[in-house]
Amino acid sequence: MSAEDLEKYETEMELSLYREYRDIVGQFTYVVETERRFYLANSVELLPRNADGEVYFELRMADAWVWDMYRPARFVKNVRVLTFKDVNIEELEKSELGVPENGPFGR
Repeated sequence: MSAEDLEKYETEMELSLYREYRDIVGQFTYVVETERRFYLANSVELLPRNADGEVYFELRMADAWVWDMYRPARFVKNVRVLTFKDVNIEELEKSELGVPENGPFGR
């Protein structure tokens, strides 16, 4: 496999992963970003920990999806991450999927 073939394969895998993300993001409540991974989850708990004067974080997620194109199964029931780095947690807004009673223009 040439370097060009490998690059094309990785580009196709990343595009496929993006499409999967776009299709499922509405099913989740939180977006979580760590130093190594990006997750979607419906339950998130961030616990500061201290060991020998060093502060680290324990991140627990349930009902999660992992952004990782090399992972065959991206849906995970429970995830536990230990990190000394920053963790970013954002709550997604739930969009209204229904059509308004009076139509889209309120008539």
